[in-house]
Amino acid sequence: MLTRLAYRINLNLERYFPEQRLFLKSDHETRFIRLRPATQALAIAGGTLVLGWTILATSIILMDSISAGSGRDQALRQQALYEQRLNALSQDRDARADEAAGAQERFNLALQQVAEMQARLLASEDSRRELETGIDVIQNTLRRTIKERDEARAQAAAAGVAQVAQNGTTKSDAGRAKDAMATVDILADALASTAQERDLMEGAAAKSAERVQSVIAEKKALETRNNEIFAKLEEAVTVSMGPLDKMFREAGMSPDELLSQVRRGYSGQGGPLTPLTLSTKGSEAHRDEQRANAILQGLDRMNLYRLAAFKAPFAMPVKGSFRWTSGFGTRNDPKGMGRRMHEGVDMAGAYGLPIHATADGVVTEAGWSSGYGRLIKIRHDFGIETRYAHLSAINVKVGERVSRGDRIGDMGNSGRSTGTHLHYEIRIGGRAVNPMTFIKAANHVF
Repeated sequence: MLTRLAYRINLNLERYFPEQRLFLKSDHETRFIRLRPATQALAIAGGTLVLGWTILATSIILMDSISAGSGRDQALRQQALYEQRLNALSQDRDARADEAAGAQERFNLALQQVAEMQARLLASEDSRRELETGIDVIQNTLRRTIKERDEARAQAAAAGVAQVAQNGTTKSDAGRAKDAMATVDILADALASTAQERDLMEGAAAKSAERVQSVIAEKKALETRNNEIFAKLEEAVTVSMGPLDKMFREAGMSPDELLSQVRRGYSGQGGPLTPLTLSTKGSEAHRDEQRANAILQGLDRMNLYRLAAFKAPFAMPVKGSFRWTSGFGTRNDPKGMGRRMHEGVDMAGAYGLPIHATADGVVTEAGWSSGYGRLIKIRHDFGIETRYAHLSAINVKVGERVSRGDRIGDMGNSGRSTGTHLHYEIRIGGRAVNPMTFIKAANHVF
């Protein structure tokens, strides 16, 4: 049965694969191998399968290598774009810092101009008071002169009446006329002298009035200029305060409570920001004085913000090239222990990359800690603590006071870690918060 089936198969395949004979000749004999059609078909099918499998495997290998190469290129491109973005953010931060410094310089110059204008205004006010005093003196002198003139006239009239009563009618008309003419001459001289003094006083009064009008005009111009300067200063303070308020609010900190704590720590008084007090009579402050005090209070608030900003971690712990590898929140444990809470952010970089303190503070721990490896803890004001873990070296010791930007250690791979990176934490009142909140909030100012 099998032989007949094989015969039929060979017979049907003989049209496509005729029977072939392969002769093998040696020195003593000649042999041949007969290749039947079924054998040829099987050989060709097997060769085809082997060739197809080879082509398929080669294609798979080529595709894997191409995809791996493109993935590396894409990762390199993403890294380059990220570095460009970091450089742009750094340049923008430097530009913001330069703008803030320029605004501070412009404000100091404007404040100096305000002080000079206030001095000129006080001087003009003193001149006006002196002129008013002079006018009062002139008016009093004029009144006294008129009174003296009236008294002289009354005395002259009384003297004439007394003379007539004394001489009676025995005096001749010529004598009486002569006496009357003498009296008239005396009165005329007195009136002329009085009129001349009056004219001089009226001229002085007119000049004083012109001087007063000039002083009033200068005062109005000075007040207009002061209003412009105050408006610019108030706008500058408002513009400068907005980013600071936003930075602390986005970091989850109350600006009022924060400034109260800073003010308690810096409670000394005096200096250029002390409120102005121009009135010495206890009367209500002038409007310009109130505006100046409001600006000085704004500057004091900005100064307190500056102190608070350096005492809170508004900075990057890594300044070189790095890559964000893990964020804050629940994640899959890199050691395969399921999902766990990650209480910080991870920044992967070169081994030994410098690590910097992100705010002023005091080192409370510097050594080996289970899981963290080599760990540094820094206590800051306002109940804030920062942690720097998996370090390769520690450059500070417990109790040491550090400032923002100080190099405190080097990046490493110590502790429970899968590779070289920095684990960075921020805690407020012992509770872990997202460090990216502080890093992003600092972009509004720094």
